[in-house]
Amino acid sequence: MAPDQGSKPIHFFVLKPDHGATETIERSIIVEAPVAIEYNGIGYAVMMATPVDLEDYAIGFSMSEGLISRADQILAVDAHKADLGWILRIQVPAENAEKVFARARQRVSESSCGLCGMDNLEEVMRPLPRVTAQIDVSDAAMFTALSALRAHQTLNAQTGSAHAAAFCASDGSILMTREDVGRHNALDKLIGALARAHIDIAAGFIILTARCSLELAQKAILANCPMLVTISAATDLAIDVAEKSGLRLISLARADSALAAMPQTG
Repeated sequence: MAPDQGSKPIHFFVLKPDHGATETIERSIIVEAPVAIEYNGIGYAVMMATPVDLEDYAIGFSMSEGLISRADQILAVDAHKADLGWILRIQVPAENAEKVFARARQRVSESSCGLCGMDNLEEVMRPLPRVTAQIDVSDAAMFTALSALRAHQTLNAQTGSAHAAAFCASDGSILMTREDVGRHNALDKLIGALARAHIDIAAGFIILTARCSLELAQKAILANCPMLVTISAATDLAIDVAEKSGLRLISLARADSALAAMPQTG
């Protein structure tokens, strides 16, 4: 992907409280574009995303949707720029395509929400598998990763508006990072990148520069991630599903403090 697909320069007036607009500056702004996702020629979803690392996104999104379980079940990915956005054409085997055809319909999301297009409450609150992965991460290792995260946020350094999902080893070293205007997309990109690189997500933990809502916890659980750390707070549903599925969830994580949900009683 070309560098300018993630950001582009825009000129702004600089407003001051005492002097009004006295100068202009140029800043890099993150790109947000509609990405139409097709499987075997069938339209499946339209997501708002930053059009970088789209092959990673194709794999991670497909895994989060439950359409595939392994990266090699994607036969081909073609990311094509169109007049109004991007088209992400994904080819899957016939047995996987049946899942697509059963659920396919045009779905439009304004925030890359992982729940958009769900048919009913039962599907949104569907039972999730137990996280079988186990990892021993010390508090010190987690804080090491949190302190190092900013240096791995290249797109955010340019624009100030990109979410990041980072995969960390148990010692706190950051091994891989993906960024996007949407927090759900950043996580899907990371899941896809790990699958493409044959890196076992169970061997590390993930940090997200976002609040932890239900769908992000669901994505982590479905990926068999043993530990999810989020910079902002978690919702009650996220905490609930994490506890039921065995996902260790840390929220409001800063370089000097973090919150670990206590088990619910009664």
